[in-house]
Amino acid sequence: MLSWFFSCPLSPGTPAPDFTLLDQQGRHVSLAGLRGKNVILVFYPGDDTAICTKQLCSFRDNWTEASARNAIVFGVNPQTAARHAKFRDKHSFQFPLLVDEKQHVAELYKCSGLIVKRTVYLIGPDGTIRFSRRGNPAPAEVLQSAA
Repeated sequence: MLSWFFSCPLSPGTPAPDFTLLDQQGRHVSLAGLRGKNVILVFYPGDDTAICTKQLCSFRDNWTEASARNAIVFGVNPQTAARHAKFRDKHSFQFPLLVDEKQHVAELYKCSGLIVKRTVYLIGPDGTIRFSRRGNPAPAEVLQSAA
């Protein structure tokens, strides 16, 4: 019953599961369309909550370093596009927030549960996971795995 709570994220070296989700503006984002870039997925439980805001703001504040490493960041959770848009605008995030309404992508990435498990992935330009960690790793630590 509590196996969702104790599950581990996908391991580095694993091919990243492909997905297509809508962002806060209703545009389709597909992992396959991002090949050639480092893709950072930040799965987080909720918009405008203290820890989630702090975590996403840390990626906002390290945007120059992420861009220098050919990385693009996406926040992912099941909340609505309208809620994502409001949250994104309020905190001036340079990156999209993706709507994973029924946690299908979170399930593929072993982040689903009663609430989304806070997990960060870096997927390399070849589509392979290079970094995965539960919690709130610093952007610099995540970006060390960038190709």
